[in-house]
Amino acid sequence: MAGVRQPNNAAIRAQLAEVRLAWKQTFGREQTDRFTTVQKFIDSECIRLMVPYTPMRNGILMKNAVMGTTIGSGLVVYNSPYARYQYYGVVYGPNIPIKKNGRLVGFYSPPQKHSMNRPLEYDTSRHPKAQKMWFEAMKADKREQILRGAAAIARRNR
Repeated sequence: MAGVRQPNNAAIRAQLAEVRLAWKQTFGREQTDRFTTVQKFIDSECIRLMVPYTPMRNGILMKNAVMGTTIGSGLVVYNSPYARYQYYGVVYGPNIPIKKNGRLVGFYSPPQKHSMNRPLEYDTSRHPKAQKMWFEAMKADKREQILRGAAAIARRNR
């Protein structure tokens, strides 16, 4: 996040008057700190509030948001290889079955994949709200809550 630039002092002169505007020397740094505190809250809240909307099998995808995100950057990052497919809800493949003794033991996925034009099916047994584009779904439900919290922090840090 870019910081708030320290404004320059200014003087305005008219025929009979002169007005000087002197900015507090720490204005830029204080405002940057204030915005950073609010952004850290927003990032953390988004990650926390997305949990019920995030597909879950073993919890790695949810933990990935914490591990991949620099809190305060304004970007929530999922950096696992399958996060994109999960987020957009489209099956990519080919996913070639691997069998041993007639039993399915896994899948092989070649490095180059393409859309199979099929939507993913999400298991909602652990997270009933799990779905594609879970950030958008969370935001639709929790936007006002996040904004109220951010505003309260901004007011406190004046």
